[in-house]
Amino acid sequence: MSAALAEKLRALQRQAGKERPLPVPLPRGERGWGDGTTSPQPPRPQVPENIRRLLGLRTRTLAAVPSTPRVLDRHLPGEEIAPGLRYFESRHEAPPLPAMLDASFAKGFDTVEAARLLCFDTETTGLSGGTGTRAFMVGASDLVDGQLRIRQLLSTTLAAETAMLEAFAGWLEPGTVLVSYNGRSYDAPLLKARYRLARLPCPVTPLAHLDLLHPVRRRYRGQWENCRLATVERRLLRVLREDDLPGSEAPRAWRDYLQGGPATDLRRVLAHNHTDVRSLLQLLTHLAEAAPTQARSAERPG
Repeated sequence: MSAALAEKLRALQRQAGKERPLPVPLPRGERGWGDGTTSPQPPRPQVPENIRRLLGLRTRTLAAVPSTPRVLDRHLPGEEIAPGLRYFESRHEAPPLPAMLDASFAKGFDTVEAARLLCFDTETTGLSGGTGTRAFMVGASDLVDGQLRIRQLLSTTLAAETAMLEAFAGWLEPGTVLVSYNGRSYDAPLLKARYRLARLPCPVTPLAHLDLLHPVRRRYRGQWENCRLATVERRLLRVLREDDLPGSEAPRAWRDYLQGGPATDLRRVLAHNHTDVRSLLQLLTHLAEAAPTQARSAERPG
């Protein structure tokens, strides 16, 4: 409003006896009263809480409450014997094995000395084999001082594989007899490939290898639904695994741990491997005890 126009309006108001102050111009974008003060903003209507819940609206807060950081369970048993390599050992009651076992149930074997037996099993990054598959865990059981000794090696980093292979080689002697379940077709070839890729001498190749899968298949194929080790444990050894992590889940559990995840499932892999190598010696004992009876049955005329 121009000053001349404002003066004319005041003159008219004086003549009418209704003079009042004109509004003071305010900066653009502001509203105010005639006395130059800024008009207060009307309060925003509040939606009742029950209506907010019905509409699915969230209550806005001035400041977000900080969440408690989640603490991951990364604990693994045993001790670290090399960077990224853990070692576990336990002792148990040994099965009733004679000093010399009748191993005639397996082709190419007659008798074996119990003290030379080493049952072993690996957990790997895949089930298809090949040079891209590596073993991240090796378990073994043998007889020491009248007890069953179970040892396990676990790589917690990719770089620890060589240290694991060297440690396992230290468990083997020229007269060691390896015992496995499908190890001649899977575990042994895999280890041989890993030793070759690591440019280490392979201690597995020159050793005698007693694979218990083939005697079990000859004896129980057609009688059981399958000849998996878990089936052998349930039907023959009366061993029932509880909270067992299937072997097919082992690669995923290891990868999760390497990527910073919890150690919960990796500990279950350790328990799975522990049961495997313990069951191997029990199965060997059963087959050795049944070998003379089976031999007599085969010689009996039909």
